[in-house]
Amino acid sequence: MTLHKEGFNSILLTIILLGLLNGGFHFFFPEQYLLLVFIGVLSLVFLYLILQFFRSPKRDQTIGDRLVIAPCDGKVVVIEQTTETEFYKDKRIQVSIFMSPLNVHINWYPISGIVKFLRYHEGKFLVAWHPKASTENERTTMVIEKVGFSVLVRQIAGAVAKRIVYYPHENDKVKQGSELGFIKFGSRVDLYLPLDAKINVAIGQKTTGGVTVIAEH
Repeated sequence: MTLHKEGFNSILLTIILLGLLNGGFHFFFPEQYLLLVFIGVLSLVFLYLILQFFRSPKRDQTIGDRLVIAPCDGKVVVIEQTTETEFYKDKRIQVSIFMSPLNVHINWYPISGIVKFLRYHEGKFLVAWHPKASTENERTTMVIEKVGFSVLVRQIAGAVAKRIVYYPHENDKVKQGSELGFIKFGSRVDLYLPLDAKINVAIGQKTTGGVTVIAEH
């Protein structure tokens, strides 16, 4: 299993804490064999889940100049026409993908282009599927623009996700399918697309980041 760089500190901290926990139980309850085995098994399961969360799979990316590719793994929970109020300030098609703690949490660029707008917002930690999560939760908003087309990508923290990582700066040139960032422990990513974009996914559909075609233009 290949592990993502964003997980190294968390994995190391987990190993240290689990080591202290198991060492403490062995020191204070040396004769409680069943308890020690139980704690040991739980520790291994927890460590495995942490390793799974920070896995970094190799994938054959879907590349296409007229394609908008899924920015993350997860499930499509919103497809609707709405008003985007931060950058475009007009009607757009919003496609939201919910990421459970079991999903890969790497984020990928849905198109190639220039990062024309980038803002980080502190905020609340409502559950990621809450209607107000897009405007009230901790989040980043970035707009990627190329000739004749642009897409807004919004990383949103959830009730469990407490850290959003993003790699670009404004005016950076970015490539479709390369890593945009990482959101730790459950979250959501929104895309805002032009009204004439052809949506290729449906509510409830599972997406594979860097592979699933969300839309065409």
